[in-house]
Order: sequence, then structure tokens, then C-alpha cells
Amino acid sequence: MGKERVNIFTGHFGSGKTELSINYALTLKETHEKVAIVDLDIVNPFFRTSEQRDMLVGNGIRVIMPNFANSTVDVPSLPPDILSVLENKCWQVVLDVGGDDLGARVLGRYYHHLTRSGYRMFYVINTKRPLSDTAETIVDMLRQIEDSSRLKVTDLVNNTNLSYQTRACDIIDGQNIVNEVSKITGLPVTMVTGTENILRQLPRGYRHLVFPMKLYMKPPWN
Repeated sequence: MGKERVNIFTGHFGSGKTELSINYALTLKETHEKVAIVDLDIVNPFFRTSEQRDMLVGNGIRVIMPNFANSTVDVPSLPPDILSVLENKCWQVVLDVGGDDLGARVLGRYYHHLTRSGYRMFYVINTKRPLSDTAETIVDMLRQIEDSSRLKVTDLVNNTNLSYQTRACDIIDGQNIVNEVSKITGLPVTMVTGTENILRQLPRGYRHLVFPMKLYMKPPWN
């Protein structure tokens, strides 16, 4: 965990950023009294932080979601509560941002507040997803999100996975691509994520990067 109290998670569709956002907020709660998670994903109707609202609230985490989240309304509005946690230094904040440059435009509404308070912006990468399987396509999407949000990515996350079918070799293969992205952009790879049993199978050199996760999100067709 870094020193910045505002942590932004973004990435292309299927990157697993919502799963990581939830796990990150739960980890923050272990050491901080006030933790809020903000669902800014108004793009993807299937994987939203707000789907796990009851679990998060039960763990003492404040959940701020778009008005009409979990409903059939296509274009929800953003509540004023978002500004309250961004401006109040007592809160640790996790922002789950929509999975493309259009979703990132929503984040751009808070540009002045974020640059004033300071932030970390994690770009979450799943190299097993279309348009995220080469360094070049990943960098292209990363730049689009930066341009749309007017904010800069600070960290890269290797979240390569095939859901419950993930193997350690998948994460290692993904790391090779994420390392290429790091060389192109100059951004550090600061997290390698996965379930605890898979991360234990990684080589020793990964140990300083691993962030164990539990799987909370399920597709609506399951």
C-alpha cells in the first residue's frame, strides 16, 4: 500500500479491475478506519463494484455508486458524495473506473480534485483478453485512458487470469508482456495479482509484487 489515500483502478474491459478494487478496499480496511469505494463504472453493466455492496458495507466500507446503479437506467448520474470523500483527508478512497477511454472521461470530471489531493492510478492488465494481448495494444489503450481522464497512470498491475482456470504459467506469460509495457512507458509494475494458491506457485522473484485476492465477482450468466 502506498502513501496516497486516493487509489484509482482502470483498465480495458475484462481486465479484472473491479475484482482488484474490491480486494484492495478490503485490505485497506485492515489498517484504516475510514475506507470508501466509489463505483465509477457506468460503462459495463455486468461487473460493477455495486453488485457487492452488501458484502462491502458489512465489512465497514462505505460504497458510493452512480444513482440508478443496479437498475435498468442506461445513463446514471454521479452523486455528490464522491466529492465529500475526495476532499476529506480522513478517508482512504478506491475508485473503480469504467473500462475504456469513454469510462475514463467520467474520471476526468474530478481532475482538479484528484490533482490537488494526490492519487495513484493503477492500470490493470489481463493479457488473456482481446486487445490486451500485446504490449502495443495495451499501451495504446493506456494512452487513450490518460488522454480522456487528463490523469497519468502511475502503476502497472499484472492481473493476467482465466478466472477459475488460471494457472501460474498464465501469470508468468502475462508478466513478460507487462514488462514490455513497462519498458515502453517507463511505468513500474507494482502488483502481480491472483488467488493465494496460484501466487504460491510463482517463482521467488515475484514475491515482493504479489497481491493475493479472493474472487467475489461472478458473471450474470453463472
